[in-house]
Amino acid sequence: MRVPRFVGLMAVDARETATAQGVLLASPDRPDFHRAVVDYVVRQYPPPGVEVPRGAVVTVWFDFAEGEGGGGAGVREPRVPRPGGGGLERELDHPKDPFEPLVL
Repeated sequence: MRVPRFVGLMAVDARETATAQGVLLASPDRPDFHRAVVDYVVRQYPPPGVEVPRGAVVTVWFDFAEGEGGGGAGVREPRVPRPGGGGLERELDHPKDPFEPLVL
């Protein structure tokens, strides 16, 4: 049998698809995976379409790994620029004359 595509599915839909296709799901980043409902799958291994035996374990992740992108709900929402610091900023002192003679 071929591994179905789980990326983009909510946790509850991924579990139903896995049951219907005869594979098992594991999620190292969600110990409470059996209770997760609205989290979206962002990665899976083996990838979709790979031939596996019935009952094989497919690992799914709900957060991106380091360097892969954002995490949580932010992966599906556009990122807006952060607001500036605002408020008063400390004024810097005027620079000194670089050619000022030294007094010894």
